[in-house]
Amino acid sequence: MRFAIATAAVAVVLLNSSAFAAGLVPERVETAIQERIAADQYPVVVIAVVDGDKSEVRGFGKLPGGKPADGNTVFEIGSVTKTFTATLLADAVLKGTLRLDQPIADLLPGWTIPGGPKLTLETIATQRSGLPRMPTNFVPAGPANPYRDYGEDKLKAFLAGYTLPREPGTKYEYSNLGFGLLGTALAHHAQSDYASLLQRIVFGPLGMTASSVATTPSQTADLAPGHDEKGLPTNNWVFDAFAGAGGVRSTGNDMLKYLKANMTAAQGTAMALAQQPRADVGPDSKIGLAWMTTGKYGVVWHNGMTGGYAAYVGFSADRKHGVVLLTNAAASLDDLGFATLIAEAPITAVKKSVTLPVAALDEVVGDYRLPTGLVIHIFREGDQLVARAEGQPALPIYASGPNDFFVKIAPIAATFTRDAAGKVTGLVLHQNGDHVAPKVTDTAFSVDAKTLRDYVGVYSFGAHGDFVFTLKDGQLFAQLATQSAFQVYPGGKDAFFYKVVDAQLSFERDGAGKVIAVVLHQNGHDTRAPKK
Repeated sequence: MRFAIATAAVAVVLLNSSAFAAGLVPERVETAIQERIAADQYPVVVIAVVDGDKSEVRGFGKLPGGKPADGNTVFEIGSVTKTFTATLLADAVLKGTLRLDQPIADLLPGWTIPGGPKLTLETIATQRSGLPRMPTNFVPAGPANPYRDYGEDKLKAFLAGYTLPREPGTKYEYSNLGFGLLGTALAHHAQSDYASLLQRIVFGPLGMTASSVATTPSQTADLAPGHDEKGLPTNNWVFDAFAGAGGVRSTGNDMLKYLKANMTAAQGTAMALAQQPRADVGPDSKIGLAWMTTGKYGVVWHNGMTGGYAAYVGFSADRKHGVVLLTNAAASLDDLGFATLIAEAPITAVKKSVTLPVAALDEVVGDYRLPTGLVIHIFREGDQLVARAEGQPALPIYASGPNDFFVKIAPIAATFTRDAAGKVTGLVLHQNGDHVAPKVTDTAFSVDAKTLRDYVGVYSFGAHGDFVFTLKDGQLFAQLATQSAFQVYPGGKDAFFYKVVDAQLSFERDGAGKVIAVVLHQNGHDTRAPKK
């Protein structure tokens, strides 16, 4: 399970701008939506389209009980929430109560903020704060609702003990933590809570009566149940200190109001200020206050994803065409969003997963090295194949054929290559082009029972408490202080990784081969804990 709210960090390459085809939803986009629903990639999709002075909201697929999805269906919108938080910031700036160059510490008296006066509202809102994607003390009680128990007390404690790895403003690095902190700070400054502030500044004035941060009783009947990347039902996410990063729930009808307001925002308004590009993200993208501007044709957009939903909102540079896409599955909508705005933007081919025997999955298990040197580990858990690039979270991958696999949550696929005898020799990664990765080992990393016992013990993690490693049913588990124990998985010699958070472990041995310490690698920091 991924705990990071979906990002807008990876941009789609856009080709040519063109007006919509006949009908507000382009035919090829409508066809792709219907194909993906038929392939069980999305249970339902709601799309809101603006074309000049015309607009419409359409639903595809059916909810439990056979009710069709429509403009009143409620979805989690994930990181699209960040654009709302940016609007709150811009509104305060235009009212003269805040400045973009103001240190966020000014809004949180009594808090210890890393970076001091250089950690400003603008560096956070443009994702250049130097703060990590997630705090190191983010260890959820369970994967079904990971943000529920992360409150201001934990956020405050993390910040008090954190040192920025670089000066704010020097590098783009997408941070859910940053926007959670920004939403919290804006609420403190307004002597309010985030949900109430959003209601007063955005939802109320725009007439977004079906939108909220927590599910309201009136939303319950219209809430589309979420589905994870495996297509299984999943819980809704409840946000506390991270509400400003991903807590909003909304509908197609309400998001159409929000889209139109952003598209028609005149200079000097909060929405226009938030959209204004301020910093480079890459060779083809810039970022404003949360909003991304991408491609030769300047599409303004943001996406979002939670454990059971995905969202996309965007509009063209000439502000004549706009789109909102919502679904109740953790599966990207980005290509459909860009394809609605750009006639020649590519649409990822629909892939229907097929079941392969375990023996066939084992043939592709192993390690593959990309030309950059990055190693991709492919391993099997039960009947599920999993891929993990070094230093990145593990993702389940699904077969669409004997040699072809794909990721459901993003436009990523791989084709395994074989020699004349049928033995797997490498893979071709299909992500922003094709990248050949020869196979460098025939098996994924595995650790025998004797070696696993070497790691068992208690390690001193200083002020954080003890790090305790235990064996259960032949698997290694790690528990830090009073947090829950989580299984860790082998990723190399004396190296393990978590699945519940983006973190890795490496064990140190002395000259005699005895394990003497463990190092936690998380958020760009390496923290060593000697074995007691």
